[in-house]
Amino acid sequence: MTGLISGVARLRLAQLPTPIEPMPRLTAYMGGPQLFVKRDDLTGLGLGGNKVRKLEFVLPEAAAIGADTIICAGVTQSNTVRQVAAAAAKLGYECHCLIIGDRIKPEQYRLDDEYARSGNYLLDGLFGMHPHPCSIHDNRDQKQLELADQLRLTGKMPFVIPYGISNARGALGYVNFVIELASQLGTGDVPEQFDYLVHASGSAGTQAGLLVGTKAIIPGLRIVGIDVDADADRVHRDVVRVARATASLLGCDQTGLADLVTVLPGYAGPAYGVPTAEMVEAVRLFARLEGLVLDPVYSGKGAAGLIGLVRGGYFKPTDRVLFLHTGGWPALFSYASLFPV
Repeated sequence: MTGLISGVARLRLAQLPTPIEPMPRLTAYMGGPQLFVKRDDLTGLGLGGNKVRKLEFVLPEAAAIGADTIICAGVTQSNTVRQVAAAAAKLGYECHCLIIGDRIKPEQYRLDDEYARSGNYLLDGLFGMHPHPCSIHDNRDQKQLELADQLRLTGKMPFVIPYGISNARGALGYVNFVIELASQLGTGDVPEQFDYLVHASGSAGTQAGLLVGTKAIIPGLRIVGIDVDADADRVHRDVVRVARATASLLGCDQTGLADLVTVLPGYAGPAYGVPTAEMVEAVRLFARLEGLVLDPVYSGKGAAGLIGLVRGGYFKPTDRVLFLHTGGWPALFSYASLFPV
C-alpha cells in the first residue's frame, strides 16, 4: 500500500500512527451507530493537528530551493499558522505570517479580549513567528507574494506555503493517512472496516487526500466532510480541484472521483469561526463523555455535524463511523467565555 506515495519526498515531523479509539459512552448517549475517533490531535509537533501531516510533504519543496524563510497566512487563531510556526522553529526556518485579524469580530460573538492574545496566537509567538497584518478584504495570495519580494530584498530566500497547506502535495498527508488507517483495521479495538469517516472540511486538502486514498485503498469507506466555512459550494469545488490535482500527481485514476465528494452544509453557523449552540453542545459532550477536547472552529463543528447526522438518521444503527479529530484545541482558550465553569 505504501507504493502509492513511494518516491515522493517526505520529511518526518508527525508522531505516527495516531491511535483509533472507540467512543462507547458517546455511542450509548446517541443510541448508535458505533462511534470511533482517529486522534490526529496527537500528531505531536506544536501541540498537534492535521496540518503536521500535510507539512511532511510540502516542506521538502522548501528544502529543495534552499529556503531559509517560510511564509503562510491565516486568521488570528489559525491552526495552520501554529503548526507552520512550530515546524519552522524545529527546522530552523524564519517564519513570517499574514495574520487576518478581521475575519472574525470577537466582540460580536461574546468572545473576550483573550481572543487576540491567547490560544494559537500565544503559541505562534513562542515559536518565533513574525506577524504581518492582513485584512479579509485583501488578496492574501498576492500579499504573500509581496511579502516574499520584500524578504528577498533583505537577503532572505522565502518559501510560500499555500493557504491551509491545501494543495496536491499537502493532500498527500491524508493519502498517507489512509495507508495508515488500512494498516490499523482489525487490530485491537478497531473493527475490520468502517462505513463512514466524518470530519471538518474547510480548505479542502484533508478531504481531497482522504478521497484519493480511499478510492485507491479502501473504496468502501465513505468520506463525509462537514462544511465549517459557511460556504459548502466553495468547499466542494475546492475538494474536487485538489483531489484531481493529487490524483494526477500520483498517477491515480480520476474516473468518478468528483462523484465521491460529499460536503454537508448546515453546521458552520452564519460564518467561519462564529460560535453556534450545536458546536458548544458537541464540545461539551465529547469532553464529558469521552474526555476529548475539541476546538470551536473545526473539530467542534465537525463533531456537531456528526451528532446532527446521527440524530437525523443519516447512519444505520449498525454502521461503524470514524470521526477524524483534526486537532486545533488550543483555540478553545480564546473562546473561553462560551464555556463558563
